[in-house]
Amino acid sequence: MRGGIYVRVGSSKEKMTTEMIDNLYARRVRNSLNKIESPRQDLIFKQLKIYYEGQGNTITNNFERNLELVMENGKYNYNGYLLADENGTSIKVARYAGTNKVDLLENYEFGYCFLIKATQSVIDKMTVENKRSAKITSKTRIEKTLVDSKALKEAIINAMVHNDYSSGIPPVFEIFSDRFTITSYGGLPQEITQEDFFNAVSAPRNKELMRVFKDVDLVEQLGSGMERIMCVYDKSIFEFLPNFLRISFYFDKEVLEYLGQTEQDKPNKKEDKIELILEFCKTSKCVKEIMEYIGLKHRTTFIYNYLNPLLEQEKIQMTIPEKTKSRNQKYITK
Repeated sequence: MRGGIYVRVGSSKEKMTTEMIDNLYARRVRNSLNKIESPRQDLIFKQLKIYYEGQGNTITNNFERNLELVMENGKYNYNGYLLADENGTSIKVARYAGTNKVDLLENYEFGYCFLIKATQSVIDKMTVENKRSAKITSKTRIEKTLVDSKALKEAIINAMVHNDYSSGIPPVFEIFSDRFTITSYGGLPQEITQEDFFNAVSAPRNKELMRVFKDVDLVEQLGSGMERIMCVYDKSIFEFLPNFLRISFYFDKEVLEYLGQTEQDKPNKKEDKIELILEFCKTSKCVKEIMEYIGLKHRTTFIYNYLNPLLEQEKIQMTIPEKTKSRNQKYITK
């Protein structure tokens, strides 16, 4: 346009730069991945088909077209590229020693593959890093994680689904000593205000990706992920940048304090667990149920250190004493 494009700033007008125009145009154009040609055309969708068949869906000859992975000219689009068995999209999880990026400890690569597989790999990694504490009393076992596990999972999925991949910039997942940070590219679409965002108004940037994630049960319904996050956290965890959206989950201080204790200091002593077993087994329970309840994974340790001594002391008894090795055997407090 001759003379350029201007934007009003207060009572005056300023000429928009090329970068400002490009950013404005990018925010106005939604759901464009189906119109961007894939950088590769030798795509294979074996893993995507396995996921669909796992949900009881029949794979037809029009499978790729039905999911809008193909353009009108017959070539694969960028949706197809992201959902193919192999692609060039790097998805990283970085872990740092402190609260900033100065000291990088590890950099995990989960990309270059089927986007849903990459998403699940990130979820699995962050779940492992989301460490938990267990407080055992005489009547119950209370577990807490560094951050709310459901909110964390929803934030990961949202970043993967709503990222603006047309820029070539993938979402980034970071682990600091005090928080998990998830950053996606694209910011908010122009028609969505921050108020709309916090009210879980849905306007998916990548509607075809959203459909596939929904088909394979990674998302339930539009906007439900934000509602789950906002049920636990307030608006302060979100940071809105011109081209990025960042969410930071700060760690629970009580859990951090617990994890910093020595094993000797932790309230998981044997006598506490014995009291918990006796309370738990007031109704009959099998070995697996008892072990899960008190947080033990090694069966032999449980039997020799807990089960057998309690049987010998006649504090608990078998429900089928005449068949000590019965698969239906349970134990109940006397």
